[in-house]
Amino acid sequence: MNAAGLLWAACVLTGCATPAMPSPASDVVEAWITTSDHRLALSHVDVPLHTGAQSPDAAAVRIDVDAAARHQRMVGFGASITDASAWLIRHRMDAAQREALLRELFGRGEGGVGFDFARLTIGASDFSRHHYSLDDPPGGTPDPALRHFSIAPNLDDVVPVVREALAVNPGLKIMASPWSAPAWMKDTGSLVKGKLRPEHYDAFARYLLAYVEAYDAQGIPIFALTVQNEPDYEPADYPGMRFNAPERARFIGDHLGPLRDARRPSLQLFDWDHNWDKPEEPLAVLADPAAGRHVSAVAWHCYGGEVSAQTPVRDAHPDKDVYMTECSGGDWEPVRSGGLTLQARTLVIGTTRNWARGVLFWNLALDEHNGPHAGGCDTCRGVVTIDSRTGAVARTDDYYALAHASRFVRRDAWRIGSTPTADGVDNVAFENSDDGSRVLVASNSNDSPRAIAVHDGGRVFEHVLPAKSVATFRWNAAPIG
Repeated sequence: MNAAGLLWAACVLTGCATPAMPSPASDVVEAWITTSDHRLALSHVDVPLHTGAQSPDAAAVRIDVDAAARHQRMVGFGASITDASAWLIRHRMDAAQREALLRELFGRGEGGVGFDFARLTIGASDFSRHHYSLDDPPGGTPDPALRHFSIAPNLDDVVPVVREALAVNPGLKIMASPWSAPAWMKDTGSLVKGKLRPEHYDAFARYLLAYVEAYDAQGIPIFALTVQNEPDYEPADYPGMRFNAPERARFIGDHLGPLRDARRPSLQLFDWDHNWDKPEEPLAVLADPAAGRHVSAVAWHCYGGEVSAQTPVRDAHPDKDVYMTECSGGDWEPVRSGGLTLQARTLVIGTTRNWARGVLFWNLALDEHNGPHAGGCDTCRGVVTIDSRTGAVARTDDYYALAHASRFVRRDAWRIGSTPTADGVDNVAFENSDDGSRVLVASNSNDSPRAIAVHDGGRVFEHVLPAKSVATFRWNAAPIG
């Protein structure tokens, strides 16, 4: 590892600051490698970039990069600042630890991995310390005027942590999703299970807009909402709400959409926010003439189906964007055995090759017991693990999978063409809009090394990907000499 790589490795461990990365030299490809055992962790090496007659290894996997084939522009990569994540960062770290972590996660050019995208929960999720909504009147009596609406439950943790993240990255894009409407709006009278009563559609629309306006007053701009997290699932022990496509179409088309147009016209609305296995759900909402015109994107989760489902929906509605808005790492199959390369090839490479403009993992941070949480998943992990006794930070596979894209692919980068590969090697390519640098993220899921030969016009570079590894390559688009 060269001096720059040693400095980066030290800063990952200590949170120190490093200078901004300059553009790579014209005859060098900068590479960063992480192996599944973390023996190499964003380890840096320079690779020669050749022109002219070059005889690459005939056994190498060939990847042709085509910068003329421009696809979607990127919003960014990141994770959800859940109640659990914010509480740990706020109350289980001292000020110096907190600042170092937020600079590492959201900073760019100071040893940071450059998260540009985040998600918040509107009220409680399973990763809250207790269940609540933002309008819980005494006795659960209906409150259609929203007189009891308040973001007070968030003022001690979520709001200050998000403000600190914004201080590090003022361009951070933040979306938000409810896990349930307030209990009094539902047919169960409970945050757990049930459906939204039609007579409260208008109140729920005003509730969501009230959230956006209250956060804006706190200096936290929300750029997009979904109307329900995982609307095809009713969890048994944490807030949730079934909200099928015809109901969402009516709610968006007749209530939230017109209200958004009148009060927050720049606010985007995303539909679905659930798994790849039911593309007919977002297709039904987008096909509804009243609702479809208000929806700007389809949001996806990873827990069912295949990532390729994103593309047919996008092909049917090419004017709508695509986002991956939740996927958690954790101790279950296939995540346990697939490890780092599964995360990278599916959630970073696969989602963006299937048109995602933004990619969000689930909890930004959890503790050594995979919490705190109130119901739900007890085997999920955070992007980082915070020791609740000391504030010490450990970085998970999720961290490295995200960092291999987020640190190098900047806001508004284009995804560009690159050859789909096989034999356990996957890749995706980007071109940064600010300096024209090109970035290739590649993963090798095999138990043995694999050589790749990357061709960009008349130039080529080669590298051997270690077994079970992820690599990022960055080079200058300007001709050599």
